[in-house]
Amino acid sequence: VYLTFDEGYENGYTPVILDVLKEKGIQSIFFLTGDFIDSHPELVKRMYEEGHLLGNHTEHHPLMADLSQEQFQQELHSVEEKVDKVLGFHYDMKYYRPPQGYYSERDLALAQNMGYRLVFWSFAHDDYSKPNESSEELVRKAYLRVIQSAHEGEVLLLHAVSKINSRILGDVIDYYQTQGYTFATLDEY
Repeated sequence: VYLTFDEGYENGYTPVILDVLKEKGIQSIFFLTGDFIDSHPELVKRMYEEGHLLGNHTEHHPLMADLSQEQFQQELHSVEEKVDKVLGFHYDMKYYRPPQGYYSERDLALAQNMGYRLVFWSFAHDDYSKPNESSEELVRKAYLRVIQSAHEGEVLLLHAVSKINSRILGDVIDYYQTQGYTFATLDEY
């Protein structure tokens, strides 16, 4: 099972998510936008230092199919440059997740020509529309939605802006592990 997080902005839950991942000994990938990198370089450093992969989620989170080839490439190069600046060395960013999952055949080819592997998901839930809500009923529903999706090779897409995800993550990891699943990074795929 592969845990992936999209990081477009920060609601204060990424440190909690990182704490849970550290406690559980799980590595993940965080798909970063330019705004997130600009606003939270310390979290980008922490992700890297704790063994997580850093993925490209574009500078501005646009619909990439609407962009020219040059604009498309700049959206990805800008994130690469920002990550390198934050880390202080060249980080080989090799995973890309298209914003909102929208893409065209041209986009796939452009990203692959830039050396990227595209990463989609087999599970996602509406964890970004009301990220600060976390009533006990919503938490229970989200937990059940996630664990009911469990299958070998699953790529979970979670948004780190979600309070619910920060609350259920430890229990989700525990459930998967008690069912015999292991967590891997995309480098182990």
